[in-house]
Amino acid sequence: MVHRDKVTYGERDTRMSRRLIVGLTAVAVTATAIPAQAERAGSAFPSSAFPLGTAGATTKTQRTVAPGVDLFNVTHGKPTQGWTVSLLMPNGHDNGPLSTAQTVAAAAEAAGFTPSVLKIVQPAAADAPAVERYMVRIGLWTLKQRAKADKTVKELKKAGIRAKTDYLGDDGDQTTGPWDMRVVMVDPRTFKGSYRTSVGSSVAKRETTSSMSKQVKAIAGVNGGFFNIHTARALQGDPVGVSVVGGRLLSEGVPGRSALVITGRKARITELRAAVTAISSDGARIEVKGVNRAAGAEDLVLYTEEFGAKTAADGGTEVVFDARGRIVKVRAAGGAVPRGHQVLHGTGTMADWLYEHAWETWTLRIDTKVVDLRTGRAVPLTPETYVMGGGVGLLRNGRVRITAAADGHASVNMMLRRHPRTIVGVDRSGGLILVTVDGRNPGVSVGASMVEAAQIMRWLGAKQAINFDGGGSTAMVVRHKVVNRPSDGRERTVGDALFVTP
Repeated sequence: MVHRDKVTYGERDTRMSRRLIVGLTAVAVTATAIPAQAERAGSAFPSSAFPLGTAGATTKTQRTVAPGVDLFNVTHGKPTQGWTVSLLMPNGHDNGPLSTAQTVAAAAEAAGFTPSVLKIVQPAAADAPAVERYMVRIGLWTLKQRAKADKTVKELKKAGIRAKTDYLGDDGDQTTGPWDMRVVMVDPRTFKGSYRTSVGSSVAKRETTSSMSKQVKAIAGVNGGFFNIHTARALQGDPVGVSVVGGRLLSEGVPGRSALVITGRKARITELRAAVTAISSDGARIEVKGVNRAAGAEDLVLYTEEFGAKTAADGGTEVVFDARGRIVKVRAAGGAVPRGHQVLHGTGTMADWLYEHAWETWTLRIDTKVVDLRTGRAVPLTPETYVMGGGVGLLRNGRVRITAAADGHASVNMMLRRHPRTIVGVDRSGGLILVTVDGRNPGVSVGASMVEAAQIMRWLGAKQAINFDGGGSTAMVVRHKVVNRPSDGRERTVGDALFVTP
């Protein structure tokens, strides 16, 4: 996902500007401030004006899908923007430092084109400063004239200059939209079901949100957090963030990152730390570094029966133990996780530790803790406990607080351009709000930037909010059917998903 925006984050409204540098001429464009949180009672849809774009009518339709669960289709704005051409920097990105942008612009000018250097600002997050970057662009065409922009890209390629066609509505600059959203609101006073997450049939395998919905017999749901696309294809369902399903830790996550914590019908957003320790019957203890992921060098990874794939034959050592902790087998790395068992996989010196402290017929106890960093207390890992991480914190106590750096997304691409979004919030009455904002569909829906995602959730009345995986992953299902328009043209397979269940 790629993002560009112009509003700073924090507890007071501020303004940012972007400047178009054409020779000695500079044009400044300022962004609108984040509006106050909408006032509304309970889990009702807000009556205040849509917070993005220009003033005008917002179209809303409502459908009750279960007692206390309502689906809203929301559209606002109209298309007024068109196309441009963005030149790529030597590293393949469309932005860079001023000196690099000027060099790229000079090459385009020498080839007979008329480039402009555009200053953009990656907004300051709660934990990251603002960053100035520069783009080089050529031309401006209407929405119906994309072919002309594409032709310019081809001409630039012939001149040895890499470029791409860009839709201006994807920029984080001011826009008239349009926006096309789906919102599910759960009223805790009426709803009698519960919430849960799912990794599908296994951790390793990617599945669609709709297929997972059928497995858990959900009323509604959305795709979940980011998943690991940088591992072997068969293992890409592994959630990047912490994952707890029915009280079982299935992914260790990254300490300090935002997560959604669910217990039955209660949900909250906080920052977590997960710790896993292996304790041998001889009293030796060691930190387990990962859960249900590919092992690296000098690594110790725990595989549960939910893993759903064979462990790697990487020359390491594995200990297979049953539900009581009894070690039933010590084997060379590489094999299935038997039903009702777990496997501790060690490489390098971690394998040596297993040889020394994990013998057959001995016992091995796994101590698992998930700690809420806001309270310092452990999250009880009961069968009603579900945790979904891998997202970006947006709101805290009703205020915008985007934790881009802690959550691994403090970049121009992730912060400053509009994309399809999947957002989850909790309102002051404890109601759950699920939102998908369609995007990457010029003339139909522009998506949202990270700041705009926070604006939308404040408008909807969320007190806490988190941004999950978006782009082509964004999907909302109601009664197992996709109700938004995924930007890939079809539903993407993902790592996990969040559901409202009877």
